[in-house]
Amino acid sequence: MRLSIIIVNYNVRYFLEQCLYSVLKACRGIAAEILVVDNNSTDGSREFLTERFQQQVRFIWNTTNEGFGRANNQALAQAKGEYILFLNPDTIVPEDCFSNCLAFFDDHPDAGALGVRMVDGAGQFLKESKRAFPSPMTSLYKLSGLSRLFPHSALFARYHLGHLSEHENHAVDVLAGAFMLIPRPVLDQVGSFDEAFFMYGEDVDLSYRIQRFTSIQQGKPYQNYYFAGTTIIHFKGESTKKGSLNYVRLFYKAMSQFVQKHYSGSRAGLFNAFVQTAIWSRAALSALARLVQRIGLPLLDATIILLSFSLVKLWWNTSIRNDVNYSSNMLGIAFPVYGIIFLSASYYSGLYDKGYRQARLNRSTFSAALILLSGYALLPESLRFSRGILVFGIIFSFFCMSLLRKLFIYWQLMNTADEDDEHRQTIIVASELDYKRVGVLMEEAGMRERVLGRINDDSSTTTGTLGNTAQLVNLIKMYPVKEIIFCADGYSFKEIIHVIQQLPVGVRNKFHASGSSSIVGSDSKDMGGEYLSVENKYSIGNDVNRRHKSLADILVVLLFIASLPVHLLLQKRPGGFLKNILAVLLRKKSWVGYAVSPRHLPPLRPGVLTSTALPASINTLPPESLQISDEWYATGFSVYTDLRKLSRGYRYLGY
Repeated sequence: MRLSIIIVNYNVRYFLEQCLYSVLKACRGIAAEILVVDNNSTDGSREFLTERFQQQVRFIWNTTNEGFGRANNQALAQAKGEYILFLNPDTIVPEDCFSNCLAFFDDHPDAGALGVRMVDGAGQFLKESKRAFPSPMTSLYKLSGLSRLFPHSALFARYHLGHLSEHENHAVDVLAGAFMLIPRPVLDQVGSFDEAFFMYGEDVDLSYRIQRFTSIQQGKPYQNYYFAGTTIIHFKGESTKKGSLNYVRLFYKAMSQFVQKHYSGSRAGLFNAFVQTAIWSRAALSALARLVQRIGLPLLDATIILLSFSLVKLWWNTSIRNDVNYSSNMLGIAFPVYGIIFLSASYYSGLYDKGYRQARLNRSTFSAALILLSGYALLPESLRFSRGILVFGIIFSFFCMSLLRKLFIYWQLMNTADEDDEHRQTIIVASELDYKRVGVLMEEAGMRERVLGRINDDSSTTTGTLGNTAQLVNLIKMYPVKEIIFCADGYSFKEIIHVIQQLPVGVRNKFHASGSSSIVGSDSKDMGGEYLSVENKYSIGNDVNRRHKSLADILVVLLFIASLPVHLLLQKRPGGFLKNILAVLLRKKSWVGYAVSPRHLPPLRPGVLTSTALPASINTLPPESLQISDEWYATGFSVYTDLRKLSRGYRYLGY
């Protein structure tokens, strides 16, 4: 066996699907095996992957998350290859990747390990493809921002070896764990991953140990090589999102472990001080960034509402009704009340979700206005001030918020949501057969993509197509193209990777291997990946619908509490009914859930009733029928669906 490819999976089944299709292509002509270790994924990876790759891949299914290093070592113990490749699941490799890398080893007997040039989903070079070992000064330059100011300096940019060309081969210190190719004899001599590192740092530690050993054949230290002769896509950060507090904690804990293991004396003390500084500073910055991301726009909207109502009140008082003195409590009570109502409506309508949609702002404003004006109409005459101020204040604040978002989009500080971008066009680079397959997949997923047409996947121009791949850049400039779906059928992964690096900035790329059941992509190394699959068709998986379901649960609880004596008389099991009210209120249950909890459907809390409108304890349908019922429920969910099932199963709410 020439090559063993080891991949550790954790909840990224669609990215792994695309990865495996590319790996299988790259293994052609090479005696190779593929081993996948799943670290107890909860996204249905086992069923999904075994159905598609049972014959080509050897799977190891862990019942707990064993960590990156230990999972790799599990597969290594079973691997038979002369060379071992540790590969991330969120990668795509070109067809000649493995053959080129193995040829490099043949020409470089001193090579102890090999890493390759990596780009993200947008085709941008990933600097972590080549790195230096961490040191106090290297850390200082990186933390201080000097490495960004001088990205090509041998001194200040040493962390990512910025002075070394990304397009040339180099001996380097550290290789990225996303792609580490190592001869088996080297691993036998040096040892594999240190399992003390749960996630992150294993690649630094292994790279360090490889360079400290001497090649038995060459009689000199092994070299870690950065190989620019092939380029892979690394979507990056799918298993642990970059920038999260968990990422910061794990990453810098790993760096601290590395220092304690390999450094000693004053150097270790100094470096540990830098590491601790980095941990706290990065944690603080991450917390601040997340805070701004979560409350920054809502806080800005609240400010706009208060200012808008204040200006309208001033204008109304001076130009329309200057003979009336309005209560000074208006600004302190009525205006903030509208702001709170608006923000609540915005949360449940998804206004602050990823991607801006004007329809969400319209819906939020209408809902808040309706609630405020209805409440105003119920107030005693003595407490009313002016309906005109409310109406014009709502209109003016709506205009200001809409304008602000348009400016944010223009300045590229905010992205529009895919479905509602009226200028968006999608083109598909594919053969005619895969073009039809992708169209079916998008239709099954319920996506309303505005597909402009097909690009032929070779240099010819066929009737009915927009053009060929040689004309792709010009077509993007000619048409308002925001997204390209690349299909790897007649068009190779190698060609796709080459093309995405030539495209203008701002074009979104997605990828689909011929025969696969998903489309994946990521706009940059700092953003989580996106996928399109049949799973997208489930309405219950939509964030807005899930919030609506939670809100409906609480409102029904309040309704039941307000009329509790009546329900205690009507329910078969009053005690169980009270327990269920408390469970739903504490968010331990939902009023309606699945009948059999299928893993391929979006997760829900356990239901008092199931999708059949009956409690699980008295469901008598066969499992196949219950699965179909759950499928229908997840696909066609709405709040009305839950209310209808509550009405049908009302007498069983105490079970």
